[in-house]
Amino acid sequence: MKKILFIIALVSVSLVNAQAFEGKGDQKFQVGANIQDEATGINVSFDYGLGENISIGISSSYALGIDDRLDADFGDRFDLKARFNANLGNVINIDENFDFYPGLSLSLKNFGGHVGARYFFTEGFGVYTEATFPLAKYSNDKLDIGYYIHNQFALNIGAVFNL
Repeated sequence: MKKILFIIALVSVSLVNAQAFEGKGDQKFQVGANIQDEATGINVSFDYGLGENISIGISSSYALGIDDRLDADFGDRFDLKARFNANLGNVINIDENFDFYPGLSLSLKNFGGHVGARYFFTEGFGVYTEATFPLAKYSNDKLDIGYYIHNQFALNIGAVFNL
């Protein structure tokens, strides 16, 4: 009986095919923690595949825990970004479950870049990490609280789902 269960488990694991990025029409939803120097919060994003290695999407972050010296309202805490990714997982060919994606984003607060990686454990679930950084700030007004929250290096880490 143990041998039969072992064989069934082995066959089921071998049938799982979790491809990280499938190209045109591929849809990914990510939710995770946003970690930075002045605040911590949540990050959600959605990516849609336009081609074999290109995707576009949206991303939003909301700062929950803010440094005590900053007094931020909703507009200061919230940011929305349009994003473009170059999905290079199949190009660098590390593992079919792994996707590496550098990209650019245009947000309400700045123009920036990001570098991320996803790894899928199953067909629909995986983990991701993403580093974001501003390339051009819309304002250098240091009296604006949003300057401190959204115009710095940030790390996003969390779960990714295939839709």
